[in-house]
Amino acid sequence: MFNLGTFKNYSRAVALSAVAVTAIAFAAPAKAAPVQLFPFFQPLPPIAAPQPYQPYQATPYQAAPSEDQDAVEMPARFRRQIVAYATREAPGTIIIDTPNTYLYYVLGGGQAVRYGIGVGRDGFTWSGTQSVTRKAEWPDWTPPPEMIARQPYLPRHMAGGPGNPLGARAMYLGGTIYRIHGTNAPDTIGKHVSSGCIRLTNEDVSDLYSRVNVGTKVIVLPMTERRADLGSLTR
Repeated sequence: MFNLGTFKNYSRAVALSAVAVTAIAFAAPAKAAPVQLFPFFQPLPPIAAPQPYQPYQATPYQAAPSEDQDAVEMPARFRRQIVAYATREAPGTIIIDTPNTYLYYVLGGGQAVRYGIGVGRDGFTWSGTQSVTRKAEWPDWTPPPEMIARQPYLPRHMAGGPGNPLGARAMYLGGTIYRIHGTNAPDTIGKHVSSGCIRLTNEDVSDLYSRVNVGTKVIVLPMTERRADLGSLTR
């Protein structure tokens, strides 16, 4: 026979068990990991402290190597300097001391500017008095036929510039082919290397060029008894 009281007690027990099971089911995962209500909000990364302002510093400009090689270390005696020099020649005269490889520009009052020079090699030195008939900056070089015959590898013509053997300046002597000129080989100063021309460093020939006028007297002292005449070749 159906007992209503027993049925009510049974239903109440089932309901309580279900509530207990549900509570346990929800409680266990809650302890394992908290539920994120808004998962699309991510924590912001930490903000770095501001750094002090550093002004821009450009890499220092490195100039290209100069093509002028006059920076070669010169022996002290060949460096341009004012020296005592006794002469009866008028100020402004150029005197070439061939054996000692010096050029003197007479200042007067017993003084002169002395420059180290390169002179003619054996068989190509000469002596005499001439005058400056022409001046040229960065002169072209055209070797004469006689020089090409001796040195066939030479160019027939070379435009003026740092690579030109006449260097930065040239002063032409009389009607000869001799010149006082610069050089792109400053290590030859103090030596007997040319075909008769007088060479200075580019720096020194530029200094001399600024002092000299067309018409300046040039005296070339002899080297030895063996010397070339004024028609000989030069470079």
